[in-house]
Amino acid sequence: MAKTAYTRATRVADQIRMEVADIIMRKTKDPRVASVTVTDVVITNDLRLARVFVTTLLDAEHECLALAGLDKAKGFIRSELGHRLNLRYTPEIVFQKDVSGPRGDRLLSILDHLDEERQKESNPDESTTQAKAGEDQ
Repeated sequence: MAKTAYTRATRVADQIRMEVADIIMRKTKDPRVASVTVTDVVITNDLRLARVFVTTLLDAEHECLALAGLDKAKGFIRSELGHRLNLRYTPEIVFQKDVSGPRGDRLLSILDHLDEERQKESNPDESTTQAKAGEDQ
C-alpha cells in the first residue's frame, strides 16, 4: 500500500486556508465578506500563486458582492498572510467561487433519481409475479 505523498505545496496550501479564513473572520471590516467561508486553497508548486476557493450561503447577487469585497481586500489579506507565514515570497492570491458544493448536490440528486428508477424497475417484477400467483389460485 503506497503512502500518500504530501508535498510542501499541499502543506502550505492547508496553512494558507486556515490563515486566510482567520484573517477574513477577524481582521477584515468589510461587511460584504462577513458571510464568506474558505473551502479550499490550491497553490502552484513554486508557491507563487494561491487560488482560494470561497463559498457563501447567500444568493447570487450577494455572492458577487462578497467576491468583489474579497478582491478589494486582496492586498490587505496578502500582507497579513505575509506576516503570518514564514515564506520567502508571499503568494499572489486569487479568489474564486467554489462550485464543488452545488455540483456535489446535483450529483447526489442524480444518483438518488437513478436509485429510485432501479427500485421501480425491480418492484414491477415482483408485482407481476404476485399477480400471476393470484391468477393460479
